[in-house]
Amino acid sequence: MKLLSLVESKKEKQVKKYIVENKESLYRFAYSYVKNEDDALDIVHDAICKSLDNINTLKNIDSIKPWFYKIVSNCAIDYIRKNKKYVAISETLQEENTMRYDTYEDIDLQEALDRLPEKYRIVIILRYFEDMKISDIAQILNEKENTIKTRLYNGLSKLKIQLIEE
Repeated sequence: MKLLSLVESKKEKQVKKYIVENKESLYRFAYSYVKNEDDALDIVHDAICKSLDNINTLKNIDSIKPWFYKIVSNCAIDYIRKNKKYVAISETLQEENTMRYDTYEDIDLQEALDRLPEKYRIVIILRYFEDMKISDIAQILNEKENTIKTRLYNGLSKLKIQLIEE
């Protein structure tokens, strides 16, 4: 057990408070990557552990949200890389089940979002479902703000087309 400085101890309390207050949002964000409840919970758990282990990387207490979402995003990407075969098989099974049983199901916003490429879907989710600023999204995804704006615009255009076609 390592001893935390007074500042790190205060940061840790703030991070824990943030996690408790935002657990549903963090779970939904992780779920948007893997589309599986158990995997999303594992990702959030890993993110919590990593955030507490690396509390010293949080420079500004006011930046908890983008800092933590970046950790969740990185954990999700790592999880997908490690379990690539598993994810591909479960997606194939899910598509087969959908085709077989749900051929006349109404298409809603969530299904249209799920069909978007990940780079557009994540930006839309962070902006409109998690109410983040463009600058925070850029920081989380390690992209320039103009790139995020372009992805947001293109993603919304693709989403609109999908919803109109259905």
